[in-house]
Amino acid sequence: MNINIVKERFKQMSPGMTMDQAIVEAERCLLCLDAPCSTACPADTEPGEFIRKLRFRNLTGAVRTIKSNNILGGACGVLCPTAELCEKECSARMATDGNPDGNDKPIRIGDIQRFLVEYGREIGFQPLSVEETGVSGKIAVVGSGPSGLSCAAELAKKGYEVTIFEALTEPGGVLRYGVVPFRCDVDFIEQEIVDVKALGVEIKCNSPVVGKAAAEELLKQGYDAVFMGPGLWGAYGLKEHSADIEGCYSSVDFLAKLRDEEFDGIISQFKGKTVAVIGGGSVAMDCVEASARLDTNDVYLIYRRSYTQMPAEKEERIDALQAGVNFLILHQPVDFITDDKNRLTGLRLVRTRLGEPDESGRRRPVLIDGTDWDMPVDIVIEAIGNKAVDESSDWYPNVKVDGSSLIVIDSETGATSISGIFAGGDIVRGPALVVEAVQDGKIAARAIQDYIEKKGNKE
Repeated sequence: MNINIVKERFKQMSPGMTMDQAIVEAERCLLCLDAPCSTACPADTEPGEFIRKLRFRNLTGAVRTIKSNNILGGACGVLCPTAELCEKECSARMATDGNPDGNDKPIRIGDIQRFLVEYGREIGFQPLSVEETGVSGKIAVVGSGPSGLSCAAELAKKGYEVTIFEALTEPGGVLRYGVVPFRCDVDFIEQEIVDVKALGVEIKCNSPVVGKAAAEELLKQGYDAVFMGPGLWGAYGLKEHSADIEGCYSSVDFLAKLRDEEFDGIISQFKGKTVAVIGGGSVAMDCVEASARLDTNDVYLIYRRSYTQMPAEKEERIDALQAGVNFLILHQPVDFITDDKNRLTGLRLVRTRLGEPDESGRRRPVLIDGTDWDMPVDIVIEAIGNKAVDESSDWYPNVKVDGSSLIVIDSETGATSISGIFAGGDIVRGPALVVEAVQDGKIAARAIQDYIEKKGNKE
């Protein structure tokens, strides 16, 4: 297979709206006084405001609204599950108790948001600038994912000196390494990061903050505050030593290889093979669609609950089906089957039925005795959740963490148990939405400003 052909398959991010399409869509807005779509946005991006400005042809004002409220407004426009957030509350749906889905479609808020951000780029419009506040202070941000970029941008706008320390070779965190390019390509993400850098933020890649008390050491090095947003780069596995089995990948490793365009190795390993992806969320959908583009023989999505209980969005599930993925629902993988050289040859599965609801509100999968069977597969990708890397707590030993090694914070400020250290994003919430991480960064930035100001007054 021609590697260039494969690369093109992974650079098929669907085109956004044209200006005419965006304006026509904005014309449907009912111009609600207290726009419920704005209330429903976790990052306070104010869709009601930017759609109103677009409707009255104030395009640069609309762009300014988005980027002022959400430095990653473009990425959120592409990646956010808007159908479950702002669009779900859109008054244009005309929903009633008898017809909860509404008599009309909601405004395509995410698509409009993406259009406006891309329009701003096309005309070279830079809506953000550094305020002349007269403040001073140095802040270290650990991790260049959504929460770190958001926190850094908010602080830089106020005039603080901000340095981001990124362990990987390129910035972006989960946006770059945890999303397949055909959903949001690298060039698009890089433009978001350009907006952060334009505010004076310094990003140091290949600069992990690891080792005993490394985060706390930053305070001793002269930084006035530290924001922790390292994300979750560990992966849950079906078995403790899943990674040791040849042919078994974590979703983290698989998606990172795609982002780094390691196609020579991937093509040889996947072509003509049978692939099984374990999981039912958005990451699992990315993995099955990506696998289907690698000239595999068959791709299976294995999920222990029903189709409608999958966490992935409806559109993502439909896209996977249209890509030719086989959905094997109500099945629980319980073990790997390997040969004498520890090479994967299959999965042991057990059929499930749905029992009583669990803490998530979904009906719990219950194993059905006597229904186990072996499924021949060549490759398994585990997309069953991410976790903090095992040694992460050593980097901040005095910061309180919970049983899952997630950092415990004050939800109103992002403050940890150590004065001067704040945190947000997945390392606090567990796997969550980009837009939630953005808001975490904004909340922590405001608290850091207050902290530095009070610290200065005491001195």
